[in-house]
Amino acid sequence: MNDLMLMSNSFSPGRGALDHAMDALAELFADCRHVLFVPYAGSNPDLYTEAMREILARLGKRLTGAHRAPDPLAALAEADAVFVGGGNAFRLLRAVQRNGLLPAIRRRVRAGMPYLGVSAGANLACPTIRTTNDMPIVQPTTLHALDLIPFQINPHYPDARRDGPSAVATRDQRLSQFLEENDVPVLGLCEGTWLHVRDATRAHLRGTTGARLLTRGREPRDLRPGDDLTDLLHTRPRYDTPITRAATPSPAG
Repeated sequence: MNDLMLMSNSFSPGRGALDHAMDALAELFADCRHVLFVPYAGSNPDLYTEAMREILARLGKRLTGAHRAPDPLAALAEADAVFVGGGNAFRLLRAVQRNGLLPAIRRRVRAGMPYLGVSAGANLACPTIRTTNDMPIVQPTTLHALDLIPFQINPHYPDARRDGPSAVATRDQRLSQFLEENDVPVLGLCEGTWLHVRDATRAHLRGTTGARLLTRGREPRDLRPGDDLTDLLHTRPRYDTPITRAATPSPAG
C-alpha cells in the first residue's frame, strides 16, 4: 500500500511552512524513520534541506538531502520515504534524469514507499511536467515524469477570493491551451491544498482552500477539501491529441 501527498506549496496563507499539513504529514510518515529529501528544484539545496529537516524533526523523523549523498540511488534504497521539494520543475526533472533517481523513485513508490511532493514535486508525480507554471530554464531529456498518477496537476492555482477572478481566468486560459493539444484532466491546486492518493485506489482533496478541475470539453469544476477525486485515478491520458476542428471553407473566388 502506498501513500501520495501532492501539495500545491509548502504554505497555507498566513501560516508557516507546512504548518497546515503537520497532522497529515505525521500520518503519511507514521511508519517511517528516515526521509530522503530531493531538493534539486530549488536554487539553494542546502538551505532548503536544513529548513525541511527542522520541520520533520518535530515529527521525530530524520531527513537527509539527496544532493549531498555520494550515491543518491543508495541513499534512496536506505530511506523509508521520499520528499520531493519545490522550485523549478525543469531543473528538478533534468537532475533526476541524470542521476537515475527518476526510475528508481518510480519503482520504490509503486512498491509502497510514501511520496511527498510539493509544487514541482507534485508536477513530477504526473505523467509529464507539461502543466508546471515554471520557465524552462534548463533542457531535460524529455518532459516525461514519474507517472504515479494518470492525470496532471497545476500547482499554485489562484484562489478567486484572494487573487481575484482575473487571475483565475488567465490561468484557465493557459490550461485550456494545454487541453487543446492533450486530452488529460488538470487538477489546479490552490495554495494550502493537497491531493491525497492512497493505494492507487482512493483520492481525496485535503487542506485549507480548494482546487479546480479542468477537463477537455467540460466547464471547469470548483472543488473543496474533502471532495472525492477517486474517479481521476481511472483516467486514460492522451497526449499530443489536438482537438479536431472542422475545416474552414475557402472564400469563393
